[in-house]
Amino acid sequence: MAGRLSKSSAARYQESTTLRQLKAETVTAEVHDTTHYEDDRLARRNAVVLAIAQAFGGASATIIFAAGGLAGYYLLGPDKSLATLPPTSFLIGTAIGTVPAAMLMRRIGRRAGFMSGMVLGIVGGFVAMQAILVGLFWLLCLGCGIGGFAAAFGQQFRFAAADTASEAFRPKAISWVLIGGVAAGVIGPQSVIAFGDYFDPIPFAGAFLGQMLVMTAAFLVLAFLKIPRQPPASVTGGGRPLGEILAQPRFVMAALCAITSYAIMSYVMTAAPLAMVACNYTPNDAALGIQWHVIAMFGPSFFTGHLIARFGKETVVGVGLALLLGCAVVALSGIDLTHFYLALILLGVGWNFGFIGATAMVTECYRPEERSKVQGANDFLVFGSVGVASLMSGKMLSWLGWDAINWTTIPFIVLCFCLLIWLAMDKRRAIEPTDQL
Repeated sequence: MAGRLSKSSAARYQESTTLRQLKAETVTAEVHDTTHYEDDRLARRNAVVLAIAQAFGGASATIIFAAGGLAGYYLLGPDKSLATLPPTSFLIGTAIGTVPAAMLMRRIGRRAGFMSGMVLGIVGGFVAMQAILVGLFWLLCLGCGIGGFAAAFGQQFRFAAADTASEAFRPKAISWVLIGGVAAGVIGPQSVIAFGDYFDPIPFAGAFLGQMLVMTAAFLVLAFLKIPRQPPASVTGGGRPLGEILAQPRFVMAALCAITSYAIMSYVMTAAPLAMVACNYTPNDAALGIQWHVIAMFGPSFFTGHLIARFGKETVVGVGLALLLGCAVVALSGIDLTHFYLALILLGVGWNFGFIGATAMVTECYRPEERSKVQGANDFLVFGSVGVASLMSGKMLSWLGWDAINWTTIPFIVLCFCLLIWLAMDKRRAIEPTDQL
């Protein structure tokens, strides 16, 4: 009997010792992680790596938007209404890939997940290139769709930058990553110009060879990424149900602003190269228009984070919506090359303020253990809407023309702006009773 009690006591002692060790290790790990969050050294390093990866990986998207619609126009018969289907396929692929990309990275980690996505991008470029060489429109759409699925991994760059950042540095980390888009805005269109006639006399196929090259470069850069693996859901508890998180008024408003900013940008940008060519400008003129647009999309990222920190997320989003409205006004004022370029520049800056501000709002709506499912759901909502907008862009341009494209953006901008004002007023009303106390 005494022996049994002795063994039982020994077992309890061993269990107690093990628990104390686990707690000590947990505290040590938490202190270690807190150190990273406080000094942001790891976050700064990761933001730089992701910015460089964005420069190359983001160039893939600009190649598809600069050349995909024109390549579709080249491959189609008399009915050109589906010319924007290749870039639309890219966006649909992105929407489909958002949740699988987030879940895969939850399982294998950010670095391995991102590198897997870049491999898919290389495959997509190869399929699209072969499609043009053999003259198959549906295969071009498939290649662009694979490229879009790969881009879903790249869309997580901005969230990955926030993973190891402190609350104060988080908006800046997101902006740093998007700064890489400035380089993407040059690399992508210049790749179209440099490689577009590589397979002459077949146009545009060489542009997708350029896509393969930039995705290879992004793959190599991502090998230097260092983000700690996220704890399994069984340890963290998995967080709140997704429906409860998405039902938060702040999340609804943030997602709506992100959808509006991105969908309008895609809607106008997808139609712009075709509209320019229809107005007797050259494909190179169209590619340069996309170049200035993408530079405008990402150039403000040098200071967008500072603006958010100083003036607040809602204010920056509101300015972005105003700039999108300015884009429509300029585009409706004429069809000179200057009008196209200025409208695309306003479109890019408006997207930057609206989308970065909305992304920063989204990061306030979830806990660390909830980030994968919320980020995936957010991107699915955004890119699902963007895919629909891009597809409608080609139809609207074919049926009603360039002016109709711009007129139809205005109601959505005004609606989102009004809801943003309502949210700000509701937030002020919630604060006032506290101030009175």
